[in-house]
Amino acid sequence: MDLLNTLVDKGLRRELPTRDEALAVLATSDDDLLDVVAAAGKVRRHWFGRRVKLNYLVNLKSGLCPEDCSYCSQRLGSTAGILKYSWLKPGQASDAAAAGVAGGAKRVCLVASGRGPTDRDVDRVSETIKAIKDNNEGVEVCACLGLLSEGQAERLREAGADAYNHNLNTSEATYGEITTTHTYEDRVDTVQKAHAAGLSACSGLIAGMGETDEDLVDVVFSLRELDPDSVPVNFLIPFEGTPLGKEWNLTPQRCLRILAMTRFVCPDVEVRIAGGREVHLRTMQPLALHLANSIFLGDYLTSEGQAGKADLEMIADAGFEVEGTDQVTLPEHRAAGGCHDGGGVCGSEGGGACGSEPAPQAAAQDGPQTGEPRTDLVAVRRRGAGTDLAPNA
Repeated sequence: MDLLNTLVDKGLRRELPTRDEALAVLATSDDDLLDVVAAAGKVRRHWFGRRVKLNYLVNLKSGLCPEDCSYCSQRLGSTAGILKYSWLKPGQASDAAAAGVAGGAKRVCLVASGRGPTDRDVDRVSETIKAIKDNNEGVEVCACLGLLSEGQAERLREAGADAYNHNLNTSEATYGEITTTHTYEDRVDTVQKAHAAGLSACSGLIAGMGETDEDLVDVVFSLRELDPDSVPVNFLIPFEGTPLGKEWNLTPQRCLRILAMTRFVCPDVEVRIAGGREVHLRTMQPLALHLANSIFLGDYLTSEGQAGKADLEMIADAGFEVEGTDQVTLPEHRAAGGCHDGGGVCGSEGGGACGSEPAPQAAAQDGPQTGEPRTDLVAVRRRGAGTDLAPNA
């Protein structure tokens, strides 16, 4: 396909595709799916070889969040039967992190529910970061604590944090339909604060919330403009007891197209398969490794993931290798900081900021296929952080 040849060429040059090209990837047929994966796989291997970075989540504080994000099992008013507990002590969090590191994780992601941290919370997390780094040589630590106030990103950096995660989740145009207790602009501001403090910015999306192809392209183009080092692609886990608990809009094929489109738009960043891969990609997970160079190992915040051992076997069987702590994830030009100029798009050629032009009309289509809901694959986490049971790593 001429489209795929064009996208590969642009990806190898770090050139931004057009919106029409990105939409065309999402509109490809199942007959062309393997060609799409093969093309995006060329871009992935050019920048990241066959390495897979493993990340491990530690939920520092679970549930009881005052925000109303419709996708979240920890939201205000959620009746999902998730674990609920207050802050883990630094030693508890360090022990939980050690299990992931022992399983091969290079980065530990420290997450806490809530609108954003207080200064006391930042102190807590700073102690936790120190405990983890003291006990795990070479490990990266990413904090995900919600909206940041002035000076907090700098304090986390001084404490030893390497990165900060705050996802855009969906397009600016539809954000208000998903969350009302904060704005899309609030999220952008927090990512920019992380950048300015010298933290590696991590920001991604959630697919499967009923969004259109245009929404997906909008949010990925906006992410490219923000220029994070890491882009997690989450696939909605429809928890019963949340407003989106009945949204089953994804098939394995659609998930692969979304990952491929993200790789073409963000060719030289860490594209991470995040929550929901087991629920929606299912047996197609190995194909997704040809598109993304990063995954979470084991369980997620409130749901159980695939067994850690199965993750490692999948990576090996697909012909990939786990990235070591002595290896640099990002290509040299990004790792050296050459793409964080605080303004335009990394590697863009030919003019203005991406996503600023009006959205083109997509080709007529019936919309994403929907499969039978796989509620049997949604399992609430009952082990690991916040429990007395061994973690899955």
